[in-house]
Amino acid sequence: MSESKQITLPITGMTCANCVATVERNLKKVSGVETALVNLSSERATVEFNPELATLDDLIGRVQRAGYGVATGEADILIKRLSDDNDARRLEKALASLPGVLQAQVSFASERARVQYIPTVLSQAEIRRAVTAAGFEAVETGEGYEDAEQVARAAEIAQQRHFLIVGLLFTIPLFALGMSHDLGFLPMEIAHSPWLPWVMWALATPVQFYVGWQYYVGAAKALRNRAANMDVLIAMGTSAAYFYSLPIVLGWLDGHVYFETAAVIITLVKLGKFLEARAKGRTSEAIKKLMGLQAKSARVVRDGQEMDVPVEDVGVGDFVVVRPGEKIPVDGVVVEGRSTVDESMLTGESLPVEKSPGDAVIGATLNKLGLLKFEALKVGKDTALAQIVRLVEDAQGSKAPIQKLTDQVSAIFVPVVIVIALATFLVWYFLIPLPAGSDTNLFTRALINMVAVLVIACPCAMGLATPTAVMVGTGKGAEMGVLLKSGEALERAGRVSTVVLDKTGTITRGQPAVTDVVVLQTGGEDTRKAQDEIIRLAAAVEKGSEHPLGEALLAEAGERGLTLSQPEGFQAIVGRGVQAQVEGRLVRVGNLRMMREHGLQLNGLEKELERLQEEAKTAILVGVDEAVQGVIGIADTVKDGSKQAIETLKRMGLQVVMITGDNEQTARAIAKQVGVDRVLAEVLPGEKAAEIKKLQSSGQTTAMVGDGINDAPALAQAEVGIAIGTGTDVAMATAPVVLISGDLRGVARAIALSRRTLRTIKQNLFWAFIYNILLIPAAAAGLLNPMLAAGAMAFSSVFVVSNSLRLRRFRIEG
Repeated sequence: MSESKQITLPITGMTCANCVATVERNLKKVSGVETALVNLSSERATVEFNPELATLDDLIGRVQRAGYGVATGEADILIKRLSDDNDARRLEKALASLPGVLQAQVSFASERARVQYIPTVLSQAEIRRAVTAAGFEAVETGEGYEDAEQVARAAEIAQQRHFLIVGLLFTIPLFALGMSHDLGFLPMEIAHSPWLPWVMWALATPVQFYVGWQYYVGAAKALRNRAANMDVLIAMGTSAAYFYSLPIVLGWLDGHVYFETAAVIITLVKLGKFLEARAKGRTSEAIKKLMGLQAKSARVVRDGQEMDVPVEDVGVGDFVVVRPGEKIPVDGVVVEGRSTVDESMLTGESLPVEKSPGDAVIGATLNKLGLLKFEALKVGKDTALAQIVRLVEDAQGSKAPIQKLTDQVSAIFVPVVIVIALATFLVWYFLIPLPAGSDTNLFTRALINMVAVLVIACPCAMGLATPTAVMVGTGKGAEMGVLLKSGEALERAGRVSTVVLDKTGTITRGQPAVTDVVVLQTGGEDTRKAQDEIIRLAAAVEKGSEHPLGEALLAEAGERGLTLSQPEGFQAIVGRGVQAQVEGRLVRVGNLRMMREHGLQLNGLEKELERLQEEAKTAILVGVDEAVQGVIGIADTVKDGSKQAIETLKRMGLQVVMITGDNEQTARAIAKQVGVDRVLAEVLPGEKAAEIKKLQSSGQTTAMVGDGINDAPALAQAEVGIAIGTGTDVAMATAPVVLISGDLRGVARAIALSRRTLRTIKQNLFWAFIYNILLIPAAAAGLLNPMLAAGAMAFSSVFVVSNSLRLRRFRIEG
């Protein structure tokens, strides 16, 4: 059986939650489609399908038949090395076979290729690479590939602006005339002139059928798909007011015309849609900012020469040179030079990171001080930045569980509103008599109240409440080095009550380091010299060892800048330590048992030995010839920021638990150091998931923080798995939340951001529901003028989007 394929389509023409349901339903009707998720805020559809049963053309065709569009990009590329028309046909065929290409035309005469493509499936850089792979040379002449979808969205906003301006030009004078007439401000000869209704009709008609034509088209498409959306409500409401006024103008009936009501409703809704479209554009700013971090060019070394090439042309294995102040173009490993690199744009950590040969560098980060030469290891879609953008886009396209209620309500919302509107008309017409001296009739009064019900109802605010907050929240997380892989992960993280931290590699560095160097009492400068000498001798012996404790001693000697002699006669004694001749002296590095077996005196270092053991540190004794000269404490050191991070988590009201395979004494010592109150010690890797389950059974909502690989079962068992310190391999970690940096403070950021986003979603949903719950009955009771109702409806969705945008200002102290 063929493997499923997933693509993302940029959808145009959606206005409310009902549109989302219509597009989803139609996509699912295509044979071979397994899942279809549509996001109103990002205006994208994520479709998983069997490529043997369904094609891209099938999916696009289904969307178009449902009455919506798919945004496309157009690449205009100058082609070199076309020798004849056969070459042109061959290249055209190669381009047409690319996934995401809708149409390809190659002209030998003009030496140009025009390619229409889906920008979320294919990029212009990939098209150019395909041209090169076919044996030709591509020269880009059109807009940048990353802007293709943006151009389509901008065109949509420009169209909305055009309709709004036209609407205002006709509606403002019409509204002024209508209100002046109703309030008695017009001179009698004008107020009662037979041409006034005709002028109002002339002003209202372009608004109704030019500015408002989109609502008629949208309503027709919705009804054809056996659905009802906001367009149906607007078309019904405005048509009722417009067509009721028509026979009055023609002299067939007596009464008041309501052309200004229809025009004001359409123009106000257009204004709301225009403001909403602009605000929605800002919800994806984080993605645009991330994509903007990418360097445009790279300086590579080829054939011994440095040359600048587009970043798309950098290949794996290329050697890249980065000067101070320049961006690192792709991911790789340093081969020459030393520098500090600002990685804050990806990790959220403000302090620059030192880089030297052997260290990894991440594309889009900023080289600060020195010249670096590195080998490119990951390019194009494999770079950390590309993975981050892809993960954030996937998250923004996903649905949070809290949205299920909204989807259920939206499915029946418009039909229910239409029923309420019809009931409103019937009640006001048949059951409620006119008050004495009323200047209107039963039919007019009932109609106006029905129109108010139709236009006050707002399914848009409900449809935008969750996805806009998820988009802004996940985007903000990416800026802070926190990757929330789905709306579900974001919602769950916002409900966490207990955070379980793996000790090794999460709270601590995961590698032994020298913490104490105690020598026989000398005092002052002599003590420092004596410490250096002990480290120098011990590290020299350990040059022949591969033990982790030996590596810690060698690292300490390196940090102190000590020169090590070559050991002779190296000998490892199992369970004791190591010994060797260094500069003619016999140096033993090991435990207390080793020293006692060789009859070496501790020279008063017993108390220091006991202190180090109480602090859960490994105590290494160093004997020179016939006496112990010093004791070195080695431990897995706590990461910078771990204590502060745990304090922040506790301030947030979270219970913090440390889980480790270490013995109770070692675990308690680390826990005391960082302020953790509850410790689960001597837990084997396979038992960590069971411990998480015990916490869950006591009613706790858990987040497990680990390295994403060794802790996979525990991460999967917890409600929220948080993989920490994944660096460039952000897609490798299976956890739903990924922290690019190894800093534990990112956990507090992730949970605080999720809490704030969840709160924003609840605020949005409260507003969307309470608005409809209160104002639909108010309109049915005759308390709302249809024009005021239209204004309230237009700005309800703007409020929801604006509230979500406040998440962009999110900050966490600590």
